[in-house]
Amino acid sequence: MDAEVVADREARIRRALEHLRNDTTDQMEKVSPFEAVDYTDPDLARRERDLVFGRVPSIVLHGSEIPSTYDFKTVELPRNNAIVVRQRDGGVKAFVNLCRHRGALLEEEASGRCRLFSCRYHRWSYDIDGSLRTITRDNTVGDVDRAQHGLVELPCEERHGFVWVVDNAEGEIDVKAWLGEEMDAILATYPIADLHCIRSEGFAEPVNWKIMQDAFLDGYHIQYAHPNTAAKHIHTNVLAFEDFGNHCRFVAPRKTIDRFLEEDPGDRSLVDFVTETHFLGPNTTLLKQPDHFQLLTFRPHPTSAEHCVMEMRLMVPSAEQMGLDEERYERLWEKNWQILIAVLHEEDFPVLRASQRGMRSRNAGSMLLGRNEVANQVFQRMLRRLLDAGEE
Repeated sequence: MDAEVVADREARIRRALEHLRNDTTDQMEKVSPFEAVDYTDPDLARRERDLVFGRVPSIVLHGSEIPSTYDFKTVELPRNNAIVVRQRDGGVKAFVNLCRHRGALLEEEASGRCRLFSCRYHRWSYDIDGSLRTITRDNTVGDVDRAQHGLVELPCEERHGFVWVVDNAEGEIDVKAWLGEEMDAILATYPIADLHCIRSEGFAEPVNWKIMQDAFLDGYHIQYAHPNTAAKHIHTNVLAFEDFGNHCRFVAPRKTIDRFLEEDPGDRSLVDFVTETHFLGPNTTLLKQPDHFQLLTFRPHPTSAEHCVMEMRLMVPSAEQMGLDEERYERLWEKNWQILIAVLHEEDFPVLRASQRGMRSRNAGSMLLGRNEVANQVFQRMLRRLLDAGEE
């Protein structure tokens, strides 16, 4: 890894350690107000689908989930049902999951491997490159311009180990430009493309997607919402933060760092004593742990302002890289996964569902994000910028 990157990370960790000693944290310049209607308004939800997800790239999966030619996954995006498929040249394409004949859902499986996508309604079929291959009983159908009736393609790019999609067939994609120089360079230092997505799962929840995203950028709630789980391992309300405009990252000290509150760590690396969080706009939290990564994505429901899908992925080195036999390897990550699932279902989701119910109050009054809720303010600021730009 680049020496400057390593030095920068160590400096940020030491800044977090100093915050821990002084009971302080990095802060924004002022509190930021918001309204309950931001999480319930159908018109705002429609604008977010169009002006946010229809304009900028968002992560839909890890490349290892479709490792070989003909591998595919289907995904419900905010504006389109999509198929993401590995091409013969090793690249990736994304298409609207819809037969161009009569509008049947083309592929109903969540994932698989196939050489042709064949509609089960009339058996029209499409190549993995989206071209229309077969019109059954075509001598009776009439004139069809096959070149104009292939699958509708969505802008798609694989970068830094992830597959990104702009959820708009008329859009364009440039992941590097969206990330910006700093965040693109940061992701390039990580071996994410070489990892394996060993577990993934989606959760449909009766919660606005922004409430979900906010919760997983928040270092302020840990002691209170997770007293018997995360709070035993990670300090609350102590962040060393970097603002990259539409994205940010911050380190949060783990409690194993406490030995250095009185002891000078000297030149020793402190990377193993923190969790590093990256907000990748518009809807992703990437967590760098000492030996693996977690990816959390939050997508709006296609029609409801008060529902969303959260997806969680666990990306890890191979058993060989970790020096473990397959049994120990599977046991290690299954235990890790089940802990994460338990925290979601027993602690996070109940609080967030209740928050959504509370937001329905007609006289909720204005609310605020504190100066200490730095990543949350970056998230809200990014949304305002995209929505304002889309109205120009």
